[in-house]
Amino acid sequence: MPPRPLDARALAALAANPGCRRRALLDGAGVDKGALASALGAPAAFGQSQFAFVRGNAFEARVVADGGAELIRLLCAHTDGTPATPPEPAEVTVPDLAADGPAGRTARTRIALEEATAAGRWALLRHPMVSLEIAGSAAYLEPDAIAVRPDGGWTVIEIKSFPILDGSADPAKVGAAARQAAVYALALEQLPGGAGRVRSEALLVCPKDFSNLPTAAPVDLRKQLASTRRQLKRLTRLDEIADTVPDGTRFDPALPGEELTAAVDTVPAEYAPECLASCELAFHCRAQARTAGTVASLGRAVRGELGGLTTVDAVLTAAHGEGADAADAADAPDATDAASADAADTAGPVDDPAAAALRRAARLRAEALEHLEHTAPPAHTAAPAHTAPPVRQSPDAEAACR
Repeated sequence: MPPRPLDARALAALAANPGCRRRALLDGAGVDKGALASALGAPAAFGQSQFAFVRGNAFEARVVADGGAELIRLLCAHTDGTPATPPEPAEVTVPDLAADGPAGRTARTRIALEEATAAGRWALLRHPMVSLEIAGSAAYLEPDAIAVRPDGGWTVIEIKSFPILDGSADPAKVGAAARQAAVYALALEQLPGGAGRVRSEALLVCPKDFSNLPTAAPVDLRKQLASTRRQLKRLTRLDEIADTVPDGTRFDPALPGEELTAAVDTVPAEYAPECLASCELAFHCRAQARTAGTVASLGRAVRGELGGLTTVDAVLTAAHGEGADAADAADAPDATDAASADAADTAGPVDDPAAAALRRAARLRAEALEHLEHTAPPAHTAAPAHTAPPVRQSPDAEAACR
């Protein structure tokens, strides 16, 4: 089956979850995860609608018309260190980047960047191709545009079809565009001489309000660059992951369901709720995480707070297990006798801060429920028209109740 090429969106999602070996291997092998998810019985709808796709192409065609003069004008108007007066269209070079195959286009892009930088002139590279090494495998990426300034600086330009309304746009969409631009910037930094030329500020071009007129805004990439660079370095090499997969394993959607599920399960996944917005296999991995009872299905924040407690059963045991009452007694303000302290020492993982917090939360929850049970009116009687205010519960019990 022909492999699906990696794009910046997939790399940004992979960098956001570097511990997921399943996604790393499937993306590196070019497996169609959408078809795989459908064959596993857990499809996920991703991608643009046909209307949005056509609208995006029409908007991009409008923006890059006349040799990209509008893009250069927006670049000069919205980025620092750029002349306020845009150059004449004849002063902007738009090189031909056509070549055979991704490797040929990557080489042609590198030559065009070197020539424009050496000549010290304006240049606009439309749909160039760059490569980035991911976990020991080369990925070919295609930015919307790259602008070369006379001072030798390179700026990544992202053209998106979502609108900028009254000077602001959807933060989630802007963040996704920034992560993609950061991936392109990292690929440019790997080119000869590119480390000092790539600007840490990308240009985001979008429709203005509800029209088809373009507007732009600078996007600071320093945070995304640092995060993506760090996460990509943490990725395990694909050959190391493949060595752990049994020989003869296939990820063919045409396989029977049980055989395909067994093949996918040979590669461990690191599920998090954020995967639902970026991975086609998220529903399948979520079902597995829930079946296994892992706390990862509750989110990275919860998993981090619980420390070594990795399953829901372990969490409930720590909160309500044997010896919890003795441990709580030792933590209580009135626990001053040595007997209570000795009982707490044998109550389990008392020294674990997560276990101690769980036991305290369980005790507060029980107190809050008991208070509500004693103060609530009977279900079969109507409450009087004028009742006295309820007894104020302690702050800890009130917080636990909420």
